[in-house]
Amino acid sequence: MRERVRVGIVGLGFGAEFIPIYQQHPDAEMLAICQRNEASLHQIGDAFGVERRYSSYEQMLADPDIDAVHVNTPIPDHAPQTLAGLRAGKHVACTVPMATTVEECEQIVATARETGRNYMMMETVVFSREFLYVQDLVRSGELGRIQFLRGAHQQEMAGWPGYWEGLPPMHYATHAVSPLLALAGKQAEYVHCLGSGQISEELTAKYGSPFAVESALIKLRDSNLSAEITRSLFETAREYVESFDVYGDKLSFEWEQVAGEHPVIHRGEDASRVEVPDYADRLPEGIRRYTTKGVYDAEENEHLSFKQGSGHGGSHPHLAHEFVRSIVEGRKPLVDEETAANWTCVGICAHESAMAGGKRVDLPTFD
Repeated sequence: MRERVRVGIVGLGFGAEFIPIYQQHPDAEMLAICQRNEASLHQIGDAFGVERRYSSYEQMLADPDIDAVHVNTPIPDHAPQTLAGLRAGKHVACTVPMATTVEECEQIVATARETGRNYMMMETVVFSREFLYVQDLVRSGELGRIQFLRGAHQQEMAGWPGYWEGLPPMHYATHAVSPLLALAGKQAEYVHCLGSGQISEELTAKYGSPFAVESALIKLRDSNLSAEITRSLFETAREYVESFDVYGDKLSFEWEQVAGEHPVIHRGEDASRVEVPDYADRLPEGIRRYTTKGVYDAEENEHLSFKQGSGHGGSHPHLAHEFVRSIVEGRKPLVDEETAANWTCVGICAHESAMAGGKRVDLPTFD
């Protein structure tokens, strides 16, 4: 491995957010970008001073100087582009979800192991400042014994690209699933899920999924814990929220009901709001500012995922840092292929359960 990890990014909508982070990371080199729209490709390349530009992902993978690719393309492309990247000998980071089927998850796990290359699912929530705050409470023992966990991701997807229309809510569930399983330090064993409400016939026709809301109970493997998640994507009135609640025997953490109110800490009968600190000091100095600033923080240049997600809790530089350092240090990233597959399959299996009236669906194992 070279002294610095040479990175190529494919998909430059939300993906452009990571260009300056890799450029200013001390262990990375932002080598190449890839997008099918050549006008946009050159506009972004000129803006950030990236010289190597590809309108074909296959051509970018053939570049021997690229060590790692970061995939930020539409959901249907995640699995095939991840597999192609691994098979080309590249380390792969991919935005969520890992895939759309259990079989694709199994293929990625097997291919990462066969090739010996790192795979990391770039799940924002488990690198957000709120997650890091609660993780510290758990690790210090201040929260005590975890008793229950709850997550929600409610979002109105009208106006997003067409492949989102009618998407089963649980097929994009990792933002709600990941903080619960990560804080518990466990994988999911099985799920029961029920659908509720109904979306329009036009939306239902796209994927055959009729539900406005899907709610699941997750049994954690090798644990006495269970968790609850709720997902909605269309025709359900709710301010955007990616939230998680954690209940301990000493202290509990609850997400705010309205953005900007600050989370609530419960200590017995006492409750108080807490302002969660930033954790930029855990990052190399050159990328610390990107926990609060980024490509899409300007009003005239906002990407929907950044605007609705409030900058994803300052997670972007933490994600890039973990991916790069895992390669440099020759170790698995925190959200490796097995972890990503379990988190992703929770949603896939939950939707299967909802379509079958709430029956138990066991998650696959990746031993």
